[in-house]
Amino acid sequence: MSQVKGIQRKVIPGFGLTMGFSVFYLSVVVLIPLAALLFNSTGLTWEKFWQVATDPRVLASYWVSFTTSAVAALLDAVLGLLLAWVLVRYKFPGKALFDALIDLPFALPTAVAGVSLTALYAQNGWIGSLLEPLGIKVAFTPLGITLALMFIGIPFVVRTVQPVLEDMARDAEEAAATLGAGRFRTFCKVILPNLLPPLLTGFALAFARGIGEYGSVVFISGNMPMRTEIAPLLIMSKLEQYDYAGATAVAIILLSISFLLLLMINSLQRWVRRTSR
Repeated sequence: MSQVKGIQRKVIPGFGLTMGFSVFYLSVVVLIPLAALLFNSTGLTWEKFWQVATDPRVLASYWVSFTTSAVAALLDAVLGLLLAWVLVRYKFPGKALFDALIDLPFALPTAVAGVSLTALYAQNGWIGSLLEPLGIKVAFTPLGITLALMFIGIPFVVRTVQPVLEDMARDAEEAAATLGAGRFRTFCKVILPNLLPPLLTGFALAFARGIGEYGSVVFISGNMPMRTEIAPLLIMSKLEQYDYAGATAVAIILLSISFLLLLMINSLQRWVRRTSR
């Protein structure tokens, strides 16, 4: 009887305690800062708020931030899948070092990454000087911003896909090959459906990180209004001008759009998981 009671005991405390701690943690980390953000915007009337949020310079910064983040996250999804596949399915010398380098963007300060990428891809840089005769300009263009966001976003995709790929049994692949399916068909019909949920998760994480990224982008973007100015930089500019209400208005719009896009991605992820079962 004592053994049965011991088996029925729960490892984690009850719902009330765990839920209370979760709400407290969420309030301190997320809800209270968001409430302060909304409170700072009360100094603006609705008309002034709309005027700040729809300013052509602000709209241009939104466009640059969201388009470059989306393109970078899409490219990271493809490249991250390839990197995870190589790390899981192949053995080669230096694999441990290669695996550790994937996490380098997590440890490297983003400002250092931005300076390094600018030095490499500027017109007189090691790589930029080779691309310049071809008419390809990377630094101080949206292409450079996308490259910087790819650098800081690639670990999110690799680290979400890699564990799923490691746990994936190869019996279904062998059965598909036995039935005459080619490699491409096996990948599309057997492997890819299982990898879609983690791929969407990695894409969402890379996309969210790219929207709010500042340090690695501020140097390579060139900060040209209406062309390469990102929304986080515009927020910092307003803060330096002591326009706290205006900076808050821009931040609220950026946060709202980001939340809606991430909500759509998470809904798509749940739908993919249900259909793949």
